[in-house]
Amino acid sequence: MNEAPDWHACAAIVEKGDPFRFRAAMAAPAAARAVLFPIYAANVEITRAPWVTQEPMIAEMRLQWWRDVMEEIVTEQDARRHEVATPLARVLSKKGAEALDALIAARRWDIYKDPFEDEAAFTTYLEQTSGGLLFAACDALGAADFEVAKDAGYAAGLAGFFQAIPALEDAKRVPLLDGRADAIVKLAQIGLERLKRARVGRTKLAKAACISLAHAEPILKQAASHPHAVGDGRLDVGALQGSFRLSKAALLGRW
Repeated sequence: MNEAPDWHACAAIVEKGDPFRFRAAMAAPAAARAVLFPIYAANVEITRAPWVTQEPMIAEMRLQWWRDVMEEIVTEQDARRHEVATPLARVLSKKGAEALDALIAARRWDIYKDPFEDEAAFTTYLEQTSGGLLFAACDALGAADFEVAKDAGYAAGLAGFFQAIPALEDAKRVPLLDGRADAIVKLAQIGLERLKRARVGRTKLAKAACISLAHAEPILKQAASHPHAVGDGRLDVGALQGSFRLSKAALLGRW
């Protein structure tokens, strides 16, 4: 398995499974893409694992397979031959693998239909999933601050979670402990505050990895202004605005 097919295989997985991050990675410099695509592809595979089966035990086994991959990277074992795991091991640091391991553990919530225990559990879920992914990508590119990544990741993760709520409800999940309009507005405002705080430390994060944050602000602002749009599935960033924000993030590092 040589490097070029691995890179293209990862890009194809991201293009199909996470079109927005595919566009964000394609807006990054070519050298950064070779780092971002294996990490984003791993995230696609991990995120998908709880949803490809109705059997919780099988889903747990799929997630455990990826936890084993992270352990191999942390302990510097030979990478297993896999279209994503092999190139991932080439770019991911030990700290990045530890962050993705925490991401995988958080994704166990997706297997079951129980609601989050409390608001703190929901916050941790967003910080470990979206925040952990951002940290791993930034760290692999040479500039990562865990606290800044947690803030920015929380904001981006909340925006994505808001967009996923109709699908989660269709799947008989309980995505929010309080789905009332006032509670959604409060959550969106927290997300915007954490995004603002993260911007103060934006130079501590790799610019190419932060292109994926480009849509967080407009989605959170929509949720804060029109909370009923969350449940209706009407949160969206138009094609023109979306392209502009991606370009601004890529060229200026402004998100």
